[in-house]
Amino acid sequence: MTTRPPTREPVGLVRLDPWLEPYEPQLRERLRRFRDALARMEDGGGLLGSVSLGHRYLGLNRGERDGAPGLWYREWAPGATYLALIGDFNGWDRGAHPMARDEWGVWSIFMPDGPHGCAIAHDGRLKVHVAHRESAMDRLPAYATRVVQEPDTSFCARWWSPAEPYAWREEAPVAPPALRIYEAHVGMALEEGRVGTFGEFTRDVLPRIAGQGYNAVQLMAVMEHPFYASFGYHVSSFFAVSSRFGTPDELKALVDEAHRLGLTVIMDLIHSHSVKNAAEGLNRFDGTDHQYFHAPPRGEHPAWDSLCFDYGKAEPLRFLLSNVRFWLEEYRFDGFRFDGVTSMLYLDHGIGRPFNRYDDYFGDNVDADAATYLMLANELAHRVRPGAVTVAEDVSGMPGLARPVAEGGLGFDYRLAMGVPDMWIRLLKERKDEEWRLGDIVGTLLNRRHTEKHVGYAESHDQAMVGDKTLAFWLMDQRMYWNMDRAAADPVVERGIALHKMIRLITFALAGDAYLNFMGNEFGHPEWIDFPRQGNGYSYHYARRQWSLADNGFLRYQGLNEFDRAMMALDERRRLLADPFIEQLSVDEEARVLVVRRGALVFAFNFDAERSYSGLRIPVPDAADYVVELDTDRAEFGGFGRTEPGATYLLQSAPAQGRDQSVQVYLPARSAQVLAPVAALK
Repeated sequence: MTTRPPTREPVGLVRLDPWLEPYEPQLRERLRRFRDALARMEDGGGLLGSVSLGHRYLGLNRGERDGAPGLWYREWAPGATYLALIGDFNGWDRGAHPMARDEWGVWSIFMPDGPHGCAIAHDGRLKVHVAHRESAMDRLPAYATRVVQEPDTSFCARWWSPAEPYAWREEAPVAPPALRIYEAHVGMALEEGRVGTFGEFTRDVLPRIAGQGYNAVQLMAVMEHPFYASFGYHVSSFFAVSSRFGTPDELKALVDEAHRLGLTVIMDLIHSHSVKNAAEGLNRFDGTDHQYFHAPPRGEHPAWDSLCFDYGKAEPLRFLLSNVRFWLEEYRFDGFRFDGVTSMLYLDHGIGRPFNRYDDYFGDNVDADAATYLMLANELAHRVRPGAVTVAEDVSGMPGLARPVAEGGLGFDYRLAMGVPDMWIRLLKERKDEEWRLGDIVGTLLNRRHTEKHVGYAESHDQAMVGDKTLAFWLMDQRMYWNMDRAAADPVVERGIALHKMIRLITFALAGDAYLNFMGNEFGHPEWIDFPRQGNGYSYHYARRQWSLADNGFLRYQGLNEFDRAMMALDERRRLLADPFIEQLSVDEEARVLVVRRGALVFAFNFDAERSYSGLRIPVPDAADYVVELDTDRAEFGGFGRTEPGATYLLQSAPAQGRDQSVQVYLPARSAQVLAPVAALK
């Protein structure tokens, strides 16, 4: 009698999604590569060892040699022939402090302390002179933690070592059950036409975010980038805080205050590419075209005019993993939004690919090294900071992106629901709202992998960049310049105000397990975003936030702002976003009425432009009376106040849409109501 070999347990992702069964070999290979990578790290202390501590060895670090204290500087540059540390401390003499090379291509120099302490003064300027076979150049250290733009617009590294290190005051808050994320750019957070600072953001904007009811802030453009108009996405110095906003300690004070206010702090992390700039960045640092990046053509991003990391090489991997750990430990960020994940995962960067079949996710086009790196980065983030939040910006729909690594996933906590803002902008551009198909809208809002958490959002900062505009401006356009006064009667503005609230509410209700808003869009910020550049005369007019619009009680912006605050409060009370149960109760395309539920709450939308419905019968899931908990038409939200605040709709035994019970509601034109069962309120 022969015995059958034991059956292997299917990979976790396959148990969740049987359609992945044909791709189980690829998923097992993904796990094997991850485990092999961890195994290779064991001799160096594992994932929490030297592979993620590069910043404590390379770059500038306090230390000692033969018992004498001093300053070490080390740089990995295997293709270089000569390195020397230069700066104010030695009169920029390229021969005064030459460095020695070891067998691994790491150059080093130790400078013992002198009578007055460290050989380089706090905030002293420095660079490293790098020579190779073809030429020589003064460069910024790869692991520089402070880089400042000089008056001549060039960038110079600084040795940041204040006499008194920043004294942290606050502990990070416990991660909320569902994130309500306020995405912000420190530089454009002022109303004044200039670059804002960390200090101003801490004083003026953080209280606004917390007061609005958000529980997380996502900071863009934190890493140093030479071109302000890149929105922070063309990073040059990965360990350096963007000095145009302030000092390292001022960023720490921002994070500290955010934690005091109960805000989780997420940082945009750019590991998908790097600037081509040699003077400021890593390009040809040691003279080769393949030190940190793939050699051309693979190493050149065809759409972004930037360079692509080689995730399969040991030192680039150390550089990036150390960068993840650095921001979590040094600045106490609570997590990251990983930018450009689609570009990382596919050899063609996903450009022009529809991603409409599973083969697209598991074929030869997948960059296996990038997938392994992302698994390692997520594993590291969660080990270094239990409770850390990681969010993936991916448009491809890669299965398992936001599932645990142990299941064959890539380990992110959330993924952005990127199809949702694309849908809204497309509808506003191409169709009148009378032509919107409500069933299709619901289908798009729910079109996601429900075993993975998604961040829903109605509009992105990208869509407001020059050449496009905010949702509010698509809805109302130039009428926003003249007719946003509460006393002005303008049907275009009234339509825009109503739809702005309805779009955001239905997105909030259905699009994900978390919610994101870019700063200012909550109150219908007009126009678009355009950073100072030659084409606009280096103007800051469109690179700022006009907070006074929301604070002016005579303008309709305040109503939109108050509605957004009420929407955040609804989630705080009812834990709406953390409730996975969503159901479509009824849709009537002719009447333009849609009714859905999330958890215990019922959302009723009337998208008709003219018809208000009195005594409209809608199905309800619970045998209870229902009370209006949120109404987009409230006068304080810029509506007409056509429904009595807190109105109660009595339960009726009349069947509707397959339910045994229903209520009859008054649902005005272009408005929405959130109904709660009275028993649940008690």
